[in-house]
Amino acid sequence: MSVHLARLKPAPLPAVHPVPEYATDERLAAVYADTKSVLQVPWMGVVTMAFAHYPTFYDTLWGGLRDLAGSRAFVAACGDLRDFAETRADSLAPAPMGATLDTLGYGAREIDDIKAMIEIFSHGNMPYLMIATAARLLLEGHDLSGDTDVTPETARHGPSLEKSLTLIEPHHADAPTVNVYDDIKARLGLPFVNTDYRALARWPSYFAPAWGDLAPKVETSGYEDVVASVHDFAVARMCTLPNPGALTPGALREAAAKDADVDEVLAVVRLFQWLLPGLITNVAYFRAQL
Repeated sequence: MSVHLARLKPAPLPAVHPVPEYATDERLAAVYADTKSVLQVPWMGVVTMAFAHYPTFYDTLWGGLRDLAGSRAFVAACGDLRDFAETRADSLAPAPMGATLDTLGYGAREIDDIKAMIEIFSHGNMPYLMIATAARLLLEGHDLSGDTDVTPETARHGPSLEKSLTLIEPHHADAPTVNVYDDIKARLGLPFVNTDYRALARWPSYFAPAWGDLAPKVETSGYEDVVASVHDFAVARMCTLPNPGALTPGALREAAAKDADVDEVLAVVRLFQWLLPGLITNVAYFRAQL
């Protein structure tokens, strides 16, 4: 199956209402725990927390994708997506940061900690983009594969769960970090700062120059070409994957309609399916700097 799905930023931007992990009831907490376990990630992405604002929609989406997400085919597709994104990000010529961090006094262990944090997102953003892509395809009326056969992935493929995320929220941050956050939002055209940036801002003297190297490039045609290629790769791979949950456009649209106007849910899905290829590119860029 081949589908052309244009990269699309909704205008105006929809209101987003993520349900944070601390605010979940017992039922949703179990769904979140299951999502993280299957994807082998230590955090719920803003994308899935935003989808969970529409409970029938997210229950249907995750219920339909769960067996796929735990399959060898899905894990392999995410690995291929990561390899592709990292290769394409290299074309943006990330500046090496080793000398800068040495001058600032960073030791090898601290740099390894930053690399470990980047690894969490290098791994975890891939399944989140694939989930958002499946949701958009279905809500826009595109069928997924008719193949329902999958082989479960039994091996550990995610990063160590011992690494916890310390997020520097805007109200925690000093003025220079707030300025970086404001620049991220302005350049990316987003009303919020993704988890990845808030986690890397744990090391503000690293993160400011890391973003400073990338920032001028995010509004260039070369950068957009890279991001668009990541989007296209994710769409193409999602269309080839099995559909063991037999999830259909009708079922997902019906579920969404029980929570809100379908167009409202679709706008939120489109927002995250639009922004995640850029986030993946940016994390790959940060990885290449080190």
